[in-house]
Amino acid sequence: MGFRDPHAILLNRSSILVVTSVGVALLTLSYVLGVQVGKQSAALQRPTSKGSGEDLKALPAPILDQLHSFDGDPENMTAKLDPKKDEKTAPKSEPQPEAKPETKSKQTASTPVVAPSGRWTLQLLSTPDKAEADRTASKAKTAGYLAQVVKENGIYKVRWNHAGAKPEVDATATKMKAAGFKPFAVPAE
Repeated sequence: MGFRDPHAILLNRSSILVVTSVGVALLTLSYVLGVQVGKQSAALQRPTSKGSGEDLKALPAPILDQLHSFDGDPENMTAKLDPKKDEKTAPKSEPQPEAKPETKSKQTASTPVVAPSGRWTLQLLSTPDKAEADRTASKAKTAGYLAQVVKENGIYKVRWNHAGAKPEVDATATKMKAAGFKPFAVPAE
């Protein structure tokens, strides 16, 4: 009869396989958790990013807004561009007849679109997917902005249910951008 040591560990193939599997599983779990903790700590240390509208505030005013200060009067343009020029020496020009608004068929890509009667609204999304348009309209309604889905040429467009003057619409666009939307002004129909 052989004497057996009480502190000896007997290992067979199945016990080695179980111990190895448990070890690999624990190492994998600790690696994945470490990566997740590292990502979250890096995200907390990163400075807060600017909102999409904050970058645009640093840009100069749109060309159309800058041109409105001239009121379409060529004498006024030269007087503002060259303040040294005396108004008495500027030749008086005859009043020009008002230009008739062009129809949409005559407009080219470089012709700016002017809203009829100066009314504007905001478009939040343009997509061929009706479900995506419905989700965006629902999200806008949840945020307090009534929106509707309009279908034009097979494209679903989510638009704000309000039309107003350009400054009012631009102010609302800034608020919508802060709420996570990407609106832009379009002429109201």
